[in-house]
Amino acid sequence: MSRPSALATQERAVWRRNLFAVTAASFMGFTGFTLVMPFLPLFIRQLGVTDVGEIALWTGFSLGVTPGVTAILSPWWGRLADRYGRKIMVERSLVSFVVMMAAMAYVTRAWHVLALRVAQGLFAGYGSISIAMAAESAPPGRMPQSVGLVQTAQRLGPGVGPVVGGVLAGIVGLRRAFLVTAAFYAIALLLVFFLYDEGATQATPGEAPETGPVRFRNVLAFDNFILLMAVIFGVQFFDRSFGPILPLYIEQAGVSHDRVALVAGILFSVMAGAGALGHHFCGRLLTRFTSRTVIAGGAALAGVGC
Repeated sequence: MSRPSALATQERAVWRRNLFAVTAASFMGFTGFTLVMPFLPLFIRQLGVTDVGEIALWTGFSLGVTPGVTAILSPWWGRLADRYGRKIMVERSLVSFVVMMAAMAYVTRAWHVLALRVAQGLFAGYGSISIAMAAESAPPGRMPQSVGLVQTAQRLGPGVGPVVGGVLAGIVGLRRAFLVTAAFYAIALLLVFFLYDEGATQATPGEAPETGPVRFRNVLAFDNFILLMAVIFGVQFFDRSFGPILPLYIEQAGVSHDRVALVAGILFSVMAGAGALGHHFCGRLLTRFTSRTVIAGGAALAGVGC
């Protein structure tokens, strides 16, 4: 085997190992998160909150505060990732999730949950960085394959996690389920730490584009950008509003208390699986219909379902 051929074989092996590390870590992280978060209303009730409205309010704030804080801090973490490397940023985020999820198992008040979720938001954001890591380590022509595989893992996790979490909640209880989630994040951390080789990336993270930086006001000038931003915000706003109340709603619908976690987990998994299928079929629909028709039709069907 010639030296160039041996070098190419070695680079492919490193790329596959990097891709496996990022994909597996993403799957473990997203699965671990959905082991427990869909059942947060039930956990809030265990902490002494009895009024349904108050349970939904505490749950809504606790679920919403983390992505809100993460969105505010994402540009800052992105600049640090460009300067110090993305691997250390993902490791930092995963370590924080291990600690915070383990701490959730020992809270005694609803505001403890909210405080820990705020802390999670300060250090979260590994999902988008993981996609960038997969893209950077991919050889020429393999970037779409790498990114698609990681995104598939991130979508598959929420489809599996709620069912597993519902079974776990019935076997070990909601508190110990948080410890299992912490273990999932710990496995993800080990995968990235030991398997991902940042020195083998194909791109330079901090390299600035030749056309100069893209500013927010430039993005606002894109056709229909503000309209689409409003539509996406509205759809996500209503879609995410089901999480805080679904377990409480199905219990009111007649499901026995000891089966609520399992039934809710199945429903959350069905929704995640349907979302993944919809993502796949929308790509085909867009080849036959306009994006306006597909988006409006999907929103209309969702409204009928509600």
